Amino acid sequence: MEQKTLSELTDRELLLEAKKRKLAVITNAILIGFLAGVIFYSVMKNSLGFLTLIPLFFIYKLANNSKYNSQEVENLLKERGLK
Repeated sequence: MEQKTLSELTDRELLLEAKKRKLAVITNAILIGFLAGVIFYSVMKNSLGFLTLIPLFFIYKLANNSKYNSQEVENLLKERGLK
């Protein structure tokens, strides 16, 4: 399946993409918080080690995991008068 640019999306597809982005942001925030808790527990229980770096890598991947820039989606919604 070919990837569409934001300007090629229909109004309905754009609204669905905005909903997905909102849900993805909430999910990522929960996972990042959980992983930060794992890091904190690991540092308090043991010390800073290699296993502490693994959750940091996952936090980095979650933070940079966006298909579209959320600001672009919001600007396009305002431009089309959908939100």
